[in-house]
Formats: sequence, structure tokens, C-alpha cells
Amino acid sequence: MAGQRTIAERTVRQEPDVLVWQLDTYLATLPSGRPAADVDHAERVAAALRRLVAETSGASAVDRARVRAAVHYFVYQRPARFALLTGGRAAPERRRKDHRVVNDLLRELGRPDLVVADPPTG
Repeated sequence: MAGQRTIAERTVRQEPDVLVWQLDTYLATLPSGRPAADVDHAERVAAALRRLVAETSGASAVDRARVRAAVHYFVYQRPARFALLTGGRAAPERRRKDHRVVNDLLRELGRPDLVVADPPTG
């Protein structure tokens, strides 16, 4: 039982680093030719998530799981990622939805100060 607890404790300590690495990797894969507004928006969402990851590292398992889910949604949700990479031209409603998921979590966790403004339309 002690071995299992040690593994779980180590996982909890390493999880924030992994989540930040996932965010950084995602941002690094954004094409350099993207409009500045798209990249800026992705960076703002990632910054809010990075801060939330850091500030919830000692939170309950439920809150950490919710933060992890938000990071994974932002980084790995293929339609959302495609919408961000295409500048939302193919699916503007999906592009707006991307950060709403993150914003909803921020509000639920009592962090409206981290809410990301709507991306520019156009």
C-alpha cells in the first residue's frame, strides 16, 4: 500500500509539469504563418491555463482533474485545434467554443480574473 501511495504522490507532483509541457508543445506547433490574432488568442488561453495549473497543484483531486480535462480539451480536441489553426474561418462557432470551455471552468473554480476575452471576429 505504501508503494502505491508513493507512486500517486509522485504523479500529483509531476502532473503540473506535464500539463505545462503539453500547453507549450501545442503553442510551439502553431504555424508561424498564422494571423497574429489567432496566435495571441491561443497564447492568452494557454497563459490562463498555465496559471490555473500552477495555482491548483495543491487543490482537491476533483479540481485537478477538471483542470487537466480543460488542458486536454484545449490541446487535443481536434476540431477545436483545426478551428484555431484555420483562424476559425471554417467553423467560427467552434472557435468561440474553444475558450468558452476554459472560461466556464475558470468561473466554476472561482477565478473570473483569468477569463479570456472572445477572439476577434473577422
